[in-house]
Amino acid sequence: MMQRLRLALFTTLACLFILAMSPAQAKLTIEVTGGVEGAQPIAVVPFGDLDGARPTVDLAKVIGDDLARSGRFRSMPRSEMLSMPHRQEDVDMREWQLLGMNTLVIGEVSPAEGGGYSLRWSLFDVFTGNKLASNSLRSTERGLRNAAHRIADQIYLSLTGERGVFATRIAYVTSGSRGTDSRVTLRVSDADGFNPQTIVDSAEPIMSPAWSPDGRRLAYVSFEKRRPTIFFQELTTGRRERVASFDGINGSPAFSPDGRKLAMTLSKDGSPDIYVMDLATKQLTRLTDHYAIDTEPAWSPDGGHVIFTSDRGGSPQIYRVAASGGPAQRLTFEGDYNAAASYSPDGRSMVMVTRIGGQFRIVMTDSNGGSRRLLSNGTLDESPSFAPNGSMIIYASQNNGRGVLSVAPIAGGAGQRLSQESGEVREPAWSPISP
Repeated sequence: MMQRLRLALFTTLACLFILAMSPAQAKLTIEVTGGVEGAQPIAVVPFGDLDGARPTVDLAKVIGDDLARSGRFRSMPRSEMLSMPHRQEDVDMREWQLLGMNTLVIGEVSPAEGGGYSLRWSLFDVFTGNKLASNSLRSTERGLRNAAHRIADQIYLSLTGERGVFATRIAYVTSGSRGTDSRVTLRVSDADGFNPQTIVDSAEPIMSPAWSPDGRRLAYVSFEKRRPTIFFQELTTGRRERVASFDGINGSPAFSPDGRKLAMTLSKDGSPDIYVMDLATKQLTRLTDHYAIDTEPAWSPDGGHVIFTSDRGGSPQIYRVAASGGPAQRLTFEGDYNAAASYSPDGRSMVMVTRIGGQFRIVMTDSNGGSRRLLSNGTLDESPSFAPNGSMIIYASQNNGRGVLSVAPIAGGAGQRLSQESGEVREPAWSPISP
């Protein structure tokens, strides 16, 4: 089944197996998997409500859950807190030391002039008493969860030196049963599974979602009228634009790092090859010209070259070609199946799907395809996507025979499983970090 799924990217007809799938409407539910040994203890005290503020979101819980999901922190249960201070002068650091905490977060919420809320928070080192970070921000009622994610990102940065990804989003495809209809949806949710938004709802297959670098658009493939077509869609307005609808295959869109070009797979001139479209002029440049099947392009972070999957050597392997064209260089040699590669944000590593003993796993290699490291242990793992800070990957997997999403940290620690109450979830793509 996995071989059929991956090889669907080499033929148009194989994509049609997902026609019988349809979407569920529930948010993604996250389950932390694996151990959290070495996680740093942190207390996130419930924020104080001032001057009649009644926020509908428990900000401290969202922040604590975010930090815990990273696998690098262990959030203290509220039932174990001896006090719940909101201001620095009310904090007794000795109390939190005795409770075994390393760091402490406190905050307040008050009504903002003109509407919405004003949020203030501070992060302390429990043992020194030093304030490590603090900030204030405004939020609408609707934006409270996002505000909490942004606070968690700032705390994560202060404690690790690494940008957080809690305020990012995930695009994914869902399927399931709804009445007598057969539907498929492309959806976007917050990174914690909340606030799901349906981008496209169709009776035909949808696949290969890809984010624009500014996070404002998605490119994807839709089989409307049973013909593969690449579309752009703006997330805020819903405006949709047809990008490529040539005869044959139109697939695997990938934005260049500057957002000015789109790599894709087209078979309009014969066999499937890699093309690049200038989005301002719509001019196409053909990067590969081979009788084999070339597909699944992905850009290097500097935009200098494109990696892709090709079976020109007899089996699917990863190749690299300059963004201006030229001869392709084979990167992977270990194993008889390597596909769907993409770069880490710093360009030093790649993740891809490989076949090991008949099972499909996610591996990470260096940027030249060597020094392999196994990141997943399923039997049907696919579609890996790096978090924009490079700290983890998200990929599609199976749990009890049902399609779910899994998150694996690169440096070790707890993983995550994202699933729906019913239906399948697949083809995840992690958004960039918002400016």
